[in-house]
Amino acid sequence: METFQKPTESELEVLKVLWQMGRATVKQVNEEINKTKETGYTTTLKIMQIMFEKGLVSRNAEGKQHIFEAIVGEEETQKSLLNRFIDSTFQGNAMSLVMQALGNHHASEEELSELKKLIQQLEQDK
Repeated sequence: METFQKPTESELEVLKVLWQMGRATVKQVNEEINKTKETGYTTTLKIMQIMFEKGLVSRNAEGKQHIFEAIVGEEETQKSLLNRFIDSTFQGNAMSLVMQALGNHHASEEELSELKKLIQQLEQDK
């Protein structure tokens, strides 16, 4: 992905549905979004048209229906959004983000164990 087009919150909702379903029509995406938040069909359609123009999704005609699929990957989108968040909110200091997150959250034994494994892996990779 050459230039990352930051998805809006609404676009991110659509992407989450497409990442889960793989390929879907506007109607299918709209039905999924409506399970948690009431959104009109035409609103979902407009969002997905904009996403197509931005290069976030592909659109293929199958009969009378248009089938959409995410072009951007879930992991790469998360990484890019997180990096921008760290840069804008924590002046690029990832440790500040981690310390803030751990300070505001009671970590379980399992989470602490995973953190220890990650730290060990990072130390080995150096």
